[in-house]
Amino acid sequence: MAIEVNATPRGTQGKGAARRLRHAGKVPGVLYGADKGAEHIELEHQELALNLKHEAFHASILTLNLAGEKQQVLLRDIQMHPWRTQVMHVDFQRVAKDKKIRIKVPLHFVHAEIAPGVKTGGGSVNHVMTEIDITCLPGDLPEFIEVDLAHLEMGHSIHLSELTLPKGVESVQLRSGDDAVVATIPVPRAEVEAEVEAAAAAAPVEGAAAAPGAAPAPEQKAPEKEEKERKSERVDRR
Repeated sequence: MAIEVNATPRGTQGKGAARRLRHAGKVPGVLYGADKGAEHIELEHQELALNLKHEAFHASILTLNLAGEKQQVLLRDIQMHPWRTQVMHVDFQRVAKDKKIRIKVPLHFVHAEIAPGVKTGGGSVNHVMTEIDITCLPGDLPEFIEVDLAHLEMGHSIHLSELTLPKGVESVQLRSGDDAVVATIPVPRAEVEAEVEAAAAAAPVEGAAAAPGAAPAPEQKAPEKEEKERKSERVDRR
C-alpha cells in the first residue's frame, strides 16, 4: 500500500511558532536520518489525522513529498494532546535502500475459528502479542505478519520461532534468544479448578479408616511411655 504524505519546510521554530501552527490547523514535525541534517517541517492536521487511522501508515515505507522533493521515510514518533484528538508533533526518519531498518509491525491472526482449542475445546485465543519488532531492508518490509492458529490446541501456545517471516525479515527478540509466546489458548479456569478438586478428593486423607484386609499400622508410642517401659525392663533384669 503506497502512502504519500505532503509537507512543507517550516521556517519558524520555538513554542510560540508551534502554537500558532496548531491554531492554523497544521502540525509541526521533524525529518531526520540517512546521514543528512534534520529539517523542520509542517503538515496539514486533517490529512495527517486521516492517515494515522490506517494501520499501514505506522509500519510502512512512506513517500514524503516535501516541497516537490519526494523522499522515502518511516513514521517514528507521534505526540498527541493529553485529552483532545489533536496531533501535537510528528517525527519522520529518512531511509536508505541499502541500510536495514528496525521497526514494529502488526500481527494478523487467522483461522482462530477452526483452531481445535476453540472449535472443539470451547476455549478462546489469548493474543499475548499484537506486534513484533523486526529488522530488514526497506524493500523487504512487510505491512503485517500473519499468525496461523489453525492447529492450536487447548493449553498450547505459538512462539516466535513458529512464525513464518518473509524473506529478509528477522525477529529482534528471537535473535536475542527470547522465543516468546505470541498466542495461546489457555485451559478455562473452571476446568483447572475441577481437576484440582478431583486430585484432592483422590488423595488419602490423614486419619481415615484403613481399607478392609489392610495390615494395621504399627502402634506409635509416646516418648514418656517408651522411657517407663525401658526402666521397667532394667529393674526386672536385676
